[in-house]
Formats: sequence, structure tokens, C-alpha cells
Amino acid sequence: MKRLLLAFAIALVPTQAFAAAIPPHFVLTGSGFGHGVGMSQMGAQGQAMEGQSAQYIVNYWFPGTQVVSVPDTQLIRVNIAHLVTSATIAMANPASRSNIDLSNNPDGSLNNGGLGTATSIYRFSLVGKKIAASVSNKGSPTQSFPAQSLWNMYWTGTTAFPSPTGGLYGPKPEPFSVIKVTTSAGSTQLRYGQVQLKVVGSKIEITATMTIEQYLMGISEMSSSWLPAALQAQAIASRTYALAHPTLRSVCDCNVYNTKYDQAYIGYAKESEAKVGVNWVAAVEATETDPSSAQAIYYQGKPISVYFFSSDGGQTQTSTDVWGTAFPYLTNVPDPWSLDIFLNPLYAHWQRVLIQKDVASAFNLPDVISLAITARTVTNSATLITATSSIGVTAQLAVGDFKTKLKLPSSWFEIAPNTY
Repeated sequence: MKRLLLAFAIALVPTQAFAAAIPPHFVLTGSGFGHGVGMSQMGAQGQAMEGQSAQYIVNYWFPGTQVVSVPDTQLIRVNIAHLVTSATIAMANPASRSNIDLSNNPDGSLNNGGLGTATSIYRFSLVGKKIAASVSNKGSPTQSFPAQSLWNMYWTGTTAFPSPTGGLYGPKPEPFSVIKVTTSAGSTQLRYGQVQLKVVGSKIEITATMTIEQYLMGISEMSSSWLPAALQAQAIASRTYALAHPTLRSVCDCNVYNTKYDQAYIGYAKESEAKVGVNWVAAVEATETDPSSAQAIYYQGKPISVYFFSSDGGQTQTSTDVWGTAFPYLTNVPDPWSLDIFLNPLYAHWQRVLIQKDVASAFNLPDVISLAITARTVTNSATLITATSSIGVTAQLAVGDFKTKLKLPSSWFEIAPNTY
């Protein structure tokens, strides 16, 4: 009888008492911000503070390459609005003495378009497979144009694509003019080139075409308050990136996007930035060798596949470790500057708390009781993360997916032991 009572008592003990505790969160500590391949921007600033030149900085981060002078007047098409259905274009300064031309011909000749003034507001909207356009001027009725599959816009003062009617307008034209392109995704101010709106697939792609040198003026990959040598190194790297992308992508009607997936491009807002915009313009101009040539990074006669990032865990990554493709100049390079807490206060050391439900969702598990780094590179950065659920099921994520899903700054991190 006693044995039966004991067995009955054991049976009443909840099975959850023997299950592993499910922690409410996980704590990660790490260093760096970005993928870690190529030029460390924090490192470039640290080297500039030590008195190194832009060429030295570039050669340090891309060993075995050469900084050479090459033509930079080639045209590049930048996507400034992807997959949109409407847009508004107007002069950024309506008080200027500027004009806008609208054309539906690729060569810029005026057909069903028209000539606008500094106060004209052009509106575009997707209608089926075409783009409807209209222009309104203060005190005048709105003028509508037959829908087209493509529209081009030109404005006073541009040089890469001068107005199709030739020259500058008005008795006293401005030295240059700026237009503002606005969509649901935001707005971009442009000083250079030509804007094109084109139906690609089922949406509108808006691009700006200009010379590579003009494109550089709007690149926003480094703070304009940084030292000249660092800014010049960034200008050389960014120019190289543009030169290495000559192919027009059909999906975006562009050579490059304006996002971090190519290079962050913000147009005139970069060079007009209060107090420090002139520093970036000066850095770009300092890397020009003559009116039609400028410095770029080459390897075996071609522009390199250039990469850059904010900071790392003390050493850069090889391209093989991050993307599986080997380049001899994208290798492990020491980067003590990224770990300098005074130079890099936000990311020399960082901590993130990951909530249980977010971690479980990332691994597609009902819960996660433990996380472990199960593969690393020679720089001690993580490459593979393994999660274990309370019922013993495991799942793995490559560090790139892990970082993206859980919004981590870099792959240099440690997972604190569970104390639950």
C-alpha cells in the first residue's frame, strides 16, 4: 500500500518541474558596427588623426591595390525612388530665376511636355502602364499631359544634360538651381543632371543621371565633420564603387540605388549641410587630378570591388568569410581604432538585450532556452548561431540572418551565460 501511495505522489508532480527554465531574454555584448569588410571608416578617421594621408589610408585597408588617376566624367544613373506610384517635382527654391523642362522623349526634345517656371509644380501618377503628368502654376489653370511610359525633367543650371532648348533661362539666371523630388518614401533635392520617371514592371522608377563626380557630391557615407584625409579616403573609395558599377540594372532602371545597399546618396543635402557640407565638397575636389580625371582604387587594371563600414571588433574580415567570394585585397587588417572608446564611443563596446519571443521567432521555434555561437572566423566574429528549444529541438542561423532579424550592429559579440 505504501508503494502505491508513493507512486501516486510521484505521478502528481508536474512534468514542467523537470523542464529547463525558459529565459525571458538573452544578453549579448560586442564591438563594431557593420559587415567588417574593406575600409573601416572609424579606422580611417583614427589614421587621419595620426597624420596619415588619404592614399596611405586607402592602401592600408586595401593592401596590394593602387590609387590611380582615371576619367570620371562617365554618366551614372542613380535610383532615387523605387517602386512608387506617384511623385511631385518642383524647384526647391521657388524664388529663384529658374525653369524646368518636361519631355516625354528620351533625347529631351519637347513633345507632349512643356516649359515650367520656378514656381511650377509637376505631379505624376501611375495610370495602368503609363504615367499621367500635370503642371500647375500660381494664378493659372492646371495643365494636363497625355500619359506616357517615360518622362524626363531638366532644370536650369545643370551641365550633364543641358536643357533641350539650350542655355540658361531668364535675364539673370542663378549660377545653379535645385529641384525637389517628393514621393511617399520621402524627398530628395538634386542640383545635377536629369531626372527620369519610367514605368518598370507595374510601378514607377525615378532616377537621376549625372556624372560620377557630381554623384559623389551627394554621397553620405561619412560625417562631413571628420578630418580631410579621412573624407578624401572615403571620396576615393566611393568614386571607385561608382566606376565598378557600369551596368544598368533593368529591375531599377539604374546603375546604383541611393541606399546603403549600394551607397547612401542624399543629393544636394550633403553638400549644403550647415557648416560642414563644404568639407565634403573640398574632399571630393581634393581627389580630382584635372577637370576630367580623379583618383580611384585599382587592382590589375580594374576598379576594385570596394567595401567600407563603420567599425569592427579589432580586425577586418575577409570577403570569403562574409560573402564566400575571395578578393586578395579584402583581407584581415588590424583595426585598433575601432576599439578606442574615445574615438568610437557608441560601438567600441555595445550591449543588446534580446527578448525571448523575438529570438524564438527568428529561429522559428516555440521557445529558446539556450543560444550558442557554433562557428567563428579567425577574427573571432560569429558566423553561425545555434538555438535550442525547451523540448530539445535545435535550429541554426547564419550570422547575417541573425543580425538582420534581431537588429544587431555587428558579428563581433558574445552571448552571456543564462542565469535563469
